[in-house]
Amino acid sequence: MPLIKTITNAFNSTVYVWNIQESEAWLRSGIELNQNSINRLFTMSSELHRRGFLSIRHLLDAAGYNDHDLFYDDHGKPHLRDGRNISITHSFEYTAVIVSDVATGIDIEKQREKIKRIAIKFIGYEKEYLSQSLNEVEDLTVIWGAKESMYKSISKKGLGFKEHCKVSKFEQKDQKTTCKAVFEGNTWHYEAFFTSFEDFTLVYILPATA
Repeated sequence: MPLIKTITNAFNSTVYVWNIQESEAWLRSGIELNQNSINRLFTMSSELHRRGFLSIRHLLDAAGYNDHDLFYDDHGKPHLRDGRNISITHSFEYTAVIVSDVATGIDIEKQREKIKRIAIKFIGYEKEYLSQSLNEVEDLTVIWGAKESMYKSISKKGLGFKEHCKVSKFEQKDQKTTCKAVFEGNTWHYEAFFTSFEDFTLVYILPATA
């Protein structure tokens, strides 16, 4: 069972990371899917997508939940029926979830050169300190992950990565930074935590405590 990483943090938060190595048949065993999930699974043409979907149900099990405890709102945001908060992410052969007492978000991304070509779409304030970056791909991936995590947590239509979300300057060795979103008269302050492994970057956010 490749539950490869478990991370705990404030607000009774736990991150679970899965490396998808198993067959689809193996992943379908030992879990019970609700009817909506069964219907969704049948619409997925990609085997890796299906395996990712199923591995997330195993992560739910590791967190003490099952597929019947999970539902999605009209915006596609996942929720747990007991009122706790959950965020989900999938990239290639990795999936991850975070479960917390507070609103949160998580993102996992493969570090790829192509992110430099699309940086103009999501980099605003951060351009000032990125000009001195010695790890541009890694730094851009952290920034994207933090902004994607904020978007997942806030879940408001029209929230823009470039216009409304800011990520403070950071060093890769620190594995954390601060970030905020300002939108429709509201401001959200977060701490962003990140780690890298196997050319992937995992980022998750929690409300700032100071």
